[in-house]
Amino acid sequence: MRRTSTAPVAAPADPGLAELTPDQRLRRLELTVTRRLNGLLQGQYRGLLPGPGSEPAGSREYRPGEDEVRRMDWAVTARTAVPHVRQVDADRELTTWLLVDGSASMEFGTAELDKRELAVAAVAAVGFLTAGVGNRLGAQVLRADGVRRFPARSGRTHLFALLRALLASPRATAPDDRPGRESMARPPDLADGLDALQRIANRRGLVVVVSDFLDGLPDHPDQPAPWERTLRRLAARHQVLAIEVTDPRELELPDVGLITLVDPETGRRREVCTSDRRLRERYAEAAAAQRDQVHQALRRSGATHLALRTDGDWSADIVRHVHAQRRLAAAPAGQRRGGAA
Repeated sequence: MRRTSTAPVAAPADPGLAELTPDQRLRRLELTVTRRLNGLLQGQYRGLLPGPGSEPAGSREYRPGEDEVRRMDWAVTARTAVPHVRQVDADRELTTWLLVDGSASMEFGTAELDKRELAVAAVAAVGFLTAGVGNRLGAQVLRADGVRRFPARSGRTHLFALLRALLASPRATAPDDRPGRESMARPPDLADGLDALQRIANRRGLVVVVSDFLDGLPDHPDQPAPWERTLRRLAARHQVLAIEVTDPRELELPDVGLITLVDPETGRRREVCTSDRRLRERYAEAAAAQRDQVHQALRRSGATHLALRTDGDWSADIVRHVHAQRRLAAAPAGQRRGGAA
């Protein structure tokens, strides 16, 4: 059974959270980031993707097995007759661009958070962790009525305005595919958002894509996803972090009898009996194959992958990711290539 973005119909994940005002939600997110993430991610550069930077800072002798040949400083090498590599300092000012998926498939959750709320938490973490003097944050949000753009600006006021807009954004709903119902215009998909982001992200920086990456996955796993090529182009110029948001019920079905499955992107409905063990197994197999297809596409694009689940501890997952990236960045070149494979 080929599964696209289909998910069981479910009630809001956390009614208590839904009753909080937007400002109360933002306060809770800020406390989570400042208390849990800041306390565990110490250092001058707490970026989600630590890298070598781009500002020239002299040269040093080449270390075989540790340094990359593409960093060779040929002018100094020719002058001294000793191989040298360029050294660079971390960029002092960082521009971060966010692409946040607000499509209908993100309006689902069966745990403490739904996927949309988890996406807002991820945006908050990126915003607070990349905040600094001179650093700027811009965003594009995919919604059913189009793309909402937030110019790159600095400061907490700008970040909180973005988070409030995400929380107050109207909920996307699945189209009605029943006969006699008029279909709405096609909402922008992930490929559209990435194309638009590529046009405005001119200065080298950090690009963060928050999505379930379910848009337009091809039937054959070896075929590229429609958003893969643009993501690869962005990764050639920027550091790209792909934050994948999932819910446990998208990965396996519980044994709860007769339920209705709805594809939130197309509105297609199907009633299934989850008491059928073989059906649940086929569903889990198809879901695992689909997630593997997403992971392979992200890997081919050159993006760093961070997976978050609505039933997991997202702050702990981010901490583990940052520490893993720090170890990878500090490792010799040969080990970095092996670790990234």
